[in-house]
Amino acid sequence: QVQVVESGGGLVQAGGSLRLSCTASGRTFSIFGMGWFRQAPGLEREFVAGISSRGGTTYYADSVKGRFTISRDNAKNMVSLQMNRLKPEDTAVYYCAGGRTGVAETQALGYRYWGQGTQVTVSS
Repeated sequence: QVQVVESGGGLVQAGGSLRLSCTASGRTFSIFGMGWFRQAPGLEREFVAGISSRGGTTYYADSVKGRFTISRDNAKNMVSLQMNRLKPEDTAVYYCAGGRTGVAETQALGYRYWGQGTQVTVSS
């Protein structure tokens, strides 16, 4: 069993930056792809970014490409999401997820372990 816990959310002005972190328990962290999703009120959960087990492959949603960066440190069982040039439309609850395989997935079905989420609010 893998437990995933997010941290780092908060309130920021448009144009600002936040860094989300996600720690995962378990000695098998390094074999799983990891991802970030987000869900705004009244909307479906959407893919934000994904990274393969060794970090060699990353994917981003078009809406965040060039502004967000996903990275991981397998020695620390941690994956991070650096968010720059934030926009009000980035406001959402952000979820970290652990994959079923080592591949960087872009669909929620590709992830098995989910955190409780952390709120990110971007004011205009």
